[in-house]
Amino acid sequence: MKYAFTNGIILDGSRSMEPVKGKTVLVCDGKIVGIIDGNAADPSYENVDLQGAYLMPGLINMHVHLAGNGKPQKKQRDNTKLVNLLFSNPVSAKAAHLLVRHYAKLELLSGVTTIRTVGGLKDLDTRVRDEIKAGKIIGPRIVTSNEGISVPHGHMAGSVAITARSIDEAKAHVDKLKEKNADFVKLMITGGVLDAKEKGTPGEMKMDPEMIREVCDYAHAKGYKVAAHVESPEGVRQALINGVDSIEHGAKPDDEIIALFKERNAFLCTTLSPALPYAFFDRKVSNASEVEQYNGRVVFDGIKECAVKAIENDIPVALGNDVGCPWISQYDFWRELVYFHKYVGVSNREALHTATALNAKLLGLGDVTGTIEKGKSADLIVTQEDPLEDLSALRNVTMVMTQGKLIRDPSFKRNPLLDEELDKFL
Repeated sequence: MKYAFTNGIILDGSRSMEPVKGKTVLVCDGKIVGIIDGNAADPSYENVDLQGAYLMPGLINMHVHLAGNGKPQKKQRDNTKLVNLLFSNPVSAKAAHLLVRHYAKLELLSGVTTIRTVGGLKDLDTRVRDEIKAGKIIGPRIVTSNEGISVPHGHMAGSVAITARSIDEAKAHVDKLKEKNADFVKLMITGGVLDAKEKGTPGEMKMDPEMIREVCDYAHAKGYKVAAHVESPEGVRQALINGVDSIEHGAKPDDEIIALFKERNAFLCTTLSPALPYAFFDRKVSNASEVEQYNGRVVFDGIKECAVKAIENDIPVALGNDVGCPWISQYDFWRELVYFHKYVGVSNREALHTATALNAKLLGLGDVTGTIEKGKSADLIVTQEDPLEDLSALRNVTMVMTQGKLIRDPSFKRNPLLDEELDKFL
């Protein structure tokens, strides 16, 4: 299809973006083929009259777990038992596949046209990625690690990460990722908020530094970047020393950590969304224990501080929302932009630029997507209000285009409890 987006206000995704009127964006064969003066185009193009709405690049969510729905939990589940049950027979395994498809589509309908998945169920993420590429289903562009690599009693071991009991087992999983044509490797180096059993101990080291180094070297030799879950200063330090390319979450950095980020040319993926409910909700609402609330605040403050210091030191910062964690739905990535502005202190413009152009660049897709430019993929969204004035405008996307496929009036069912509680922190 050929489309001409007319009478809109363009936000191009660049760091210095300003609203631009009086231009028409032309799309053909999935690409942006021109940005011309005026509000008219060749009649061979289908006219999409935006009537003064805002046209911008599709959002890019850099930290997604497609297996989760974000439903609040009254108590921790045995995720390993649940995953084993899901794949115990062909019927439930097929249901899991369909669920991952559904959650990928939810991301798209909410305005996210590219996702980076950082731990999933077996090889479902690559399978869904390839189904989307082949045109069998509609969904966002997916960059994926499939299952992460954890260790016995490590973070997400046995659910969205395999349990590697040795360096050789971890390397064998990298080989398996290569067979499935995964895009990068994910390590679970430390524990998380809910893994800690005592106050002040979130982010305990779980993976031995030797394993980190050996797996990073092995992955790099095969052409892979390595991302790592880390939620403590020591975890960040060991990850960077031993070759990790991106720090997922982060923790309060010292001068050595800042220097390591620069030396390793690594980036930070900030995820404020998952720790916020544990840190700030009334415990009667979050169902968190006193220990979990305390540790949630430690992790939230550490992630925030890491982002602030990274920006101050010109270290690239990406945005993801760790979707799939309790209270974090597949359609609420826009909230992460709001938190980035509110708690880290960046401008609305910088938040939107980060979630589009910068995330694309850090994914290695800067020449493909992330901005409205001639030659880029037609990954576009439309909002009625200006996100540069209020990022909450991104909550209601009225059009989504993914690689030239247009969805008008995208809709999906929201969880009213999530909205009620999370809206208090906008």
